[in-house]
Parts: sequence; C-alpha cells; structure tokens
Amino acid sequence: MSEPDDQDPEPLRAAARELVDIAITIHDVAARATSALTDGALLRALPHGLPAAGPAYRALLRATTNSRGLGHALTGGRLATLAAKAAAMMGAESLAVRVLATSLRLRVAAVALSHPELAADPMLTRLIDAAAADRDLEAVRALRALLKDRGAVRALSQLAPVFGEVLALRALLDENPLNDATAWLIATGKGFATADPITGMSNRAIAALDSGEGAARRVELTVAESGLLCRRGSLLGFLGNIAAIGTGGRVLIQSVRGPDGVVRHVVQAPGMRGGRPDLDSPQDLLGAFSSAVLASSPYSRALAKAVADYGLPQGAEVALIGHSAGGAAIMNLAQDPAFCARHTLTHVVAVGAPVDFKRTADPRTWVASVTNQHDLIPTLDGQGAGTVFDLHPGWYVVDYTDPTHLFPLCHSVEHYLANLSDDLPEARAHIDARLTAFRGPVLRSQAYLLSDRPAAPEGFPFLTVPTHPVDGPGRAVELPIRCHDGSALTAYFAADFEAAARLVEGTGLGPAVGVRGRALVAVHAAWNRHTSVGGYREVQAGIVVPGPSRPHPLSVWPDLLRPADRRRSGTLLVGSAVDSALVRALAPRLWGGQTVMTAAHVLLGARSAHVSAGQVLTLRGRLGPGLPVRDPDLVGYTCEAGGALRSCVRTRGQARLHLAPRMRLSVEQHPHHRLAVRLRELGLDGARPLLCLSAGIRQTRRDNAVPVPLA
Repeated sequence: MSEPDDQDPEPLRAAARELVDIAITIHDVAARATSALTDGALLRALPHGLPAAGPAYRALLRATTNSRGLGHALTGGRLATLAAKAAAMMGAESLAVRVLATSLRLRVAAVALSHPELAADPMLTRLIDAAAADRDLEAVRALRALLKDRGAVRALSQLAPVFGEVLALRALLDENPLNDATAWLIATGKGFATADPITGMSNRAIAALDSGEGAARRVELTVAESGLLCRRGSLLGFLGNIAAIGTGGRVLIQSVRGPDGVVRHVVQAPGMRGGRPDLDSPQDLLGAFSSAVLASSPYSRALAKAVADYGLPQGAEVALIGHSAGGAAIMNLAQDPAFCARHTLTHVVAVGAPVDFKRTADPRTWVASVTNQHDLIPTLDGQGAGTVFDLHPGWYVVDYTDPTHLFPLCHSVEHYLANLSDDLPEARAHIDARLTAFRGPVLRSQAYLLSDRPAAPEGFPFLTVPTHPVDGPGRAVELPIRCHDGSALTAYFAADFEAAARLVEGTGLGPAVGVRGRALVAVHAAWNRHTSVGGYREVQAGIVVPGPSRPHPLSVWPDLLRPADRRRSGTLLVGSAVDSALVRALAPRLWGGQTVMTAAHVLLGARSAHVSAGQVLTLRGRLGPGLPVRDPDLVGYTCEAGGALRSCVRTRGQARLHLAPRMRLSVEQHPHHRLAVRLRELGLDGARPLLCLSAGIRQTRRDNAVPVPLA
C-alpha cells in the first residue's frame, strides 16, 4: 500500500465534503428539536405533566442552547429565528456552523496545496488565518496592510482562488445575522448566494433594478471589424469574434454550414461594457449583475429578440457562446423553455462566467464551462477553486490556473483565447470535437446592438412634428429643419450703446436692452452635426431687443427666459454666416437678412471653446466653471419693408451658464462682410463676454420665419 501524498488536496476536499453532510444533518436535527420545543400541543400539555415531562423538556432545551450540545441551534419558525439571530449578534454559534466552518478551512487548505503561492505569502496567510479564526480586528488590519502593499486589483487577484471560502467563513463567524443564509448556501453548495456575504444585502433586490423587456436592432460592423471575423467555425474563431466586436453592447449571430451540409447557427455574446453602472444597455454593470443572479434578465431577453429577428427556422440547431456576463446571459437563454421549444439548442459554452447554479431547459444540451481560478467573476456565485461539489456531472468543466494572476487581465476574453490556444490544447480539442457540427464555412454574419428596452423613434417626441416641403436649390427640402445632434455657444457682450441705438432706430423693436449704460449683444455659434438637411455650422450676432410690443423695460429680463412661443423679446440680427450652400439658400426664408457663406468652426469643450467664421471673427478662450441650466430657445428679428420677420429656434437639452468666461472676441477688418462691419461698429473687437451659455448636446427645430407687423 502506498503512503499518502501530503501534497494531494483530494483527501482534504473529501473530508470537507463529508463535513458538509454532517453539518446539514446536525442542522436538520436542530430544526426537529426546535420544532419539538415550540410545538403548541406540547407547550399546552406541559403544565399538566410537569413532573414527568419537565426534565425531558429541559434536557432538549439545553441540547439546543448549550455549547456542549448542538450549540445555539434554535432554527425554524419566527420566534426561534429571532432568538437565533439575537444569539448570533452576541457571538453565539451552533454546532452546525462550527462544523461547516471547519469544512471551509479544509477547502482553503486544499486550495493552498494547489496554489502554493497562497501559503508562501505571509500577508495572504495572515488574512486567511485571521478570517478563519474569527479575529475581526486582526482580519481588518491584515486586509488594510495587503491593500496598501499590493493595491486592490493585485490583492483581489491573489485572493481569488479562496475568495468565496474566505467570505463564507467571515459570514458564518461574524455577528451579522443577515448574511448567515448566504454563507450557508456558499458552504453547502445548495444554491446561488442570495445576498451579499459581507453586509447581507439582498442580491435579488439589487438585480431587480435592471428592468426592461430587452430589445435588439441590426447594426453593421466596420470594415476592420468584419475583416477580423472568422471565416470558418471553431471555438477559437467564435471567441475571436467576441473579442473583435468588443464590449460596446453588441452581439453577433452567424450561420455555419457543417460538414454534413446542414446550416446551423451560433450566437456569440460578449461580456460587460464599461461606463456608468446603469446604461440603457443590458451589458452594463447592473445588467451583468442581474444576468448572474436572476434566471432571466434584459440581456437574455434581448438575445432572444436578436435571434427572432435573425429569422431562424423552427427547430433550427443553435449553439450559444458567451464570455463573462455574456456567458451568464446565454445560460439564462438556455434555461428558457420557450426558447428551447422554438429552437434545438445543442451546445452552450460559457467562458469566465458565474453559471454554476444555472440549468438548461433541455437536458440534451451539452454545456462547457471554462474558468481561470484567479478570475474573480466566475466566483460571484460563491463557487470557486475551493468547491467540493460536483454540481453538474454532465457538464464539461475546465477550471485551470496560469502564471498570470492579475485581475482583470486574466478575465479578458483575449486572455482566455490565448490560454485555450496555447496552454489548454486538450480542453480546446475536446470542445472543438463536440462542436464538430459547427465547424464549417460561415455563410452569414449579423451584428445586433442590444438595449434594455426598445428605443423610441429617433428624436421622439421633440423632433416628431409635422413637416412641409419648400423649394430648395436643386431639390425640395422639408421644414422645419430638425437637428438630432448639435452643440452651441452663446456669448453675451456689453457693446457701445449709441452704435446699437443707431442700428435699432426705426425698426420698431427697440430700444436696445441695456446693461450699465451699454447695449447687450449676443454672438451665437452652433454646430448642427446631424440635421434633416445635413450637417452645417452657423454664426450669428444680434442686439438684444424687447420686441415689437414695447414692454416695460423691467419685464424684458424675465421674458428672455420664456419659451419661444411665449416670448416677445429676442435679438435683432446684425449679421450671420453659415458653411452650407443649402442653408445659405434657405436663410431668407428661415431668418431673413443677409447671410454670408464662409468656412466656420465651432469646437466646444467642457471648459473651453473655439469659434471662428472665415475671415470674419474668432472667439476663443476658457469658459470656466458652469452652472447647469435649461438650454433656452432662441428668438431673432430681421427688418423687412413695412415690418419684421420673427424666427425661432426651439431647443431641447441641458446647458451650462458660465458667469466668468475668460474668452476674447477678435473681429477682422473686412469691409465686405456685414457681420464684421457691424461687430466693429458695436466696439466688440477685442471684447470679453459678460457671460456664456454652452450646450454640448442639444436638439433643435427651426421653421420659416413669420412676418410681424410693426406699429
């Protein structure tokens, strides 16, 4: 008989597994004992038979509350549960918990044999020992020292193989009763962790915040992306496709002709996208969390919508390949009975995904799970390298380690791709052999952009308005001009009042609005990137006037803040420039006056801006900090024979009010440009604005100018 190998972790795993069964048995005994203690009939009969039943009842009570018996093991029922939680808060433990904690310590020891770097690192050993011994203060100090020395990323990467066990130990042994159920699930392998093992906060409550029926729309890949897609089906080819389309919210569906001539289909789902935790994408952080925790999520529902749009015939054979959150999402799709009833789901391959507690609706579906033991993401369901449970005897599970222990590098699909290509030839060959039916030429590829819910029509509701055709140069044009995406800067200057008065005189729109003896002049620049007449830039300048109704001077200021349909005041345009021939031809209809055609640039940053209009003007400098405000509508006037034209630009978006901009306006000496002549007459060459309004993202509507009779 050979001597046992001290470096073999299997005896430790076997002992840990046996202790789990013992802990469950003890817990069941405690539940039955608690049930007997709290039985209503027994309690009512106890006073009548106290001499005979009293000693037995007291002995049973001692067995469930004494550390020499079952420990503080009251469980089941509302009162017993409250008593158990109160005891836990005071540091009391049950025998089942102590046995289960011993099982977890054996699991940690078994992992340490497979990962000698854990035992060889004194800082990791200090933390693990403190957590296992229920020394809270020492564990906190050890964790702080580890984070300070290694940083959060490196520390978590090195702890990853025993991360679940350490968290479960802490949850079992601490005084917080809210995380006990989660610790029990992790330690016994009975299900997905329903709550955070540190605080006890419900995971399902957080995952439920990720709502939506899921939606998918077809998108085209760039030429470069299309060139990276595989031409023949294979495991590495499909994972390479996931790497090629990236984590921008897209998925890929391909059709492959197999060796037998049958066309089959492969759904390929990437992992989590970066950015805010809750974007309108099922691949955001919240979506990744819900895909792991819930049996159905917006990600899996959006995948189903993409497959439905792709147009697969009834009963078509389908394989699902997913990485990270995509792996969890495809498993959710695989456990959807309705999806599996419409299609023949033959294979599922999840890479770097927490899928241990998910089940396929069709038991014939072949499942492979590939996980790196230093990758934290697959351990989010509580089962990592230290697990002693064979949760899926029919799955092909590849749980490996490589020299790259740094998270999140070891979690990337590119890293898994390299491992399968170079370090795991047997696993790659085995999965490829099972995917033989999908190893053939790719006949069709279609990418989809997923979202939590169907998107509203473009521009809805602000830009969804009636339109009417007008004659344009060479073709009819629809008005109003609808800008789906633009940005704008409006700078207000203090100009020469007498010069402004001369320009306003006789228009019936004045007098000019004054600021400390100066006239208020607005220079407005906009870059309308995506409009119904194409992209164009415009620069306009105007003197702020109260309008044709001559309101009281004090009422002008609040009137300037009203929407365009209720505003009388506006700017008397003194000049404008655009860089689009089409818009230049429409200008007399849109706002009137004389408009020059010139090159224009409008560059707007978070704290600075640069505006130029050919050889006319330049406005540049720092905007400084800004206050959030609503982007106001614009009202402009131009004088015509016997009246005036009133033009409006209705806006939607957020703007920022900059009260101390450090900008300067430079006006060229150009006698043939009306805009340059008027700005120089107003004394604005070299002037600094009083304030600025900037809008980095906005939508606008601009219709015909309307004649306004003047008294």
